[in-house]
Amino acid sequence: MLTDIDYDAGGAALAALAARMGALGADYPHHFAARPNTGLGTGRDVDGDGRRGGPRDAQGYGTYAGEGGMAVLSRLPVDAEAVRDLSGLLWRDLPGSLIAADDPARDVQRLSSSGHWIVPVAVPDGTRLDLLVWHATPPVFDGPEDRNGRRNADETRLWQHVLDGALGPPPTASFVLTGNANLDPDRGEGRHEAIRALLSDPRLADPLAGGASVDWTRLGLGPMRVSYLLPSSGLRVVAAGTAARDPAAGDHRLLWIEVETGPPDAP
Repeated sequence: MLTDIDYDAGGAALAALAARMGALGADYPHHFAARPNTGLGTGRDVDGDGRRGGPRDAQGYGTYAGEGGMAVLSRLPVDAEAVRDLSGLLWRDLPGSLIAADDPARDVQRLSSSGHWIVPVAVPDGTRLDLLVWHATPPVFDGPEDRNGRRNADETRLWQHVLDGALGPPPTASFVLTGNANLDPDRGEGRHEAIRALLSDPRLADPLAGGASVDWTRLGLGPMRVSYLLPSSGLRVVAAGTAARDPAAGDHRLLWIEVETGPPDAP
């Protein structure tokens, strides 16, 4: 699952990336991407600068439609027809929404700053694995109204509503919740209780508990945990880890887990 990859309608960039990875020995022939909310206009002056159409006036920050979207690359077939895309959900329609009553885009603002998807993958044993993916807005770059902080928390809280069945049928298959919440359980800005509630949900396991996923030393923040890989509690986690930081690849680090599906005595 990748974040901050630009979206194009024909999937040319994602296909080219997959081909390049395959040539280097990392073969992920199946991939999925849907149009993100980044750069999609709201028609409102969301940031209050007296103008419309700026990057902060979009459904999700973006100077053009599709900037900094999401993508899934897979060794296993993706059932694109069965993908559930929750990215169109209005923020105000989330149960217990934290959107302000006087928000300038209350009647049109989508909750997802990039997207929330449930992507089914076919497992060789005949079962299915759902990938629950998202990329939340950073809980900063606003003022005392804490609009981004409230939205960030609700983007994380959405998944518990999904698991509760409050936003349609809950996942019936094993699943892995993965993405960039842009929220550490303890450090930095943001409403930490949102990610703490997710991490303590008994329906999820946390094989990388306590590990950092980003090093923001250059920003004076140090190592923090903002990205997550949380398998459903019924999956057997064989191994998990965080790749060593590569300065050439940016501040974020690659997270990975290995899980087994099928009966416990299966080979």
